[in-house]
Amino acid sequence: MDWDAVALSVRLASATTLVLLVGAVPLAAWLAFSRRRWTVLVEAVVALPLVLPPTVLGFYLLVALGEGSPVGRWWSETTGSPLVFTFNGLLVASVLHSLPFAVQPLMASFAGVDRRLLEASWILGRSQAATVLRVVLPLSRPGLVTAAVLSFAHTIGEFGVVLMVGGNIPGRTRTVAISVYDSVQSFDYATAARTSVLLLLFSLVVLVATYALNRRGGPAWPRP
Repeated sequence: MDWDAVALSVRLASATTLVLLVGAVPLAAWLAFSRRRWTVLVEAVVALPLVLPPTVLGFYLLVALGEGSPVGRWWSETTGSPLVFTFNGLLVASVLHSLPFAVQPLMASFAGVDRRLLEASWILGRSQAATVLRVVLPLSRPGLVTAAVLSFAHTIGEFGVVLMVGGNIPGRTRTVAISVYDSVQSFDYATAARTSVLLLLFSLVVLVATYALNRRGGPAWPRP
């Protein structure tokens, strides 16, 4: 088993989850509470990675982050290294690809907060940011945990986007999903099977934990 790829995937998933939790909270709060008409367009753009093929998203990111683009040239001139085929490029791609997995659970939790509590906070003179931090977030812990777990798990299993943006450089951009692909390509089915079982068990644990968290405290069928 390629433990370097496993370690890189865990590192990438941890960094992606941290960035998403910081950025997704204000975005999800704005989408949940805004009543502007064009909010629907922003929500659709955020959810686009759910339906867009990963290779297509990876291609657009490869072009957008390459040295031929303004972003890629700025990054290269500032840091002295390219953005694509590096860990930083993988991080940008993973954040964008996993964005809906963080935003949507948070939006659902935020929308479920009793509006009377929000109004009470506003009456007491709290700003919108303070209301989100002191009222909405504490009441949305299950959504926050779900967003973190799903973002981490989704990043662990990424293949198409990270392959397009990061390539397949051992120790630098080769993730565990790409490692499975390499093992199959080289007819090393035993290694591919061991790594796949590890990913399967990890995914099952993540789903069981997420569903158990969402069902806790939910309505039960009445008993006679």
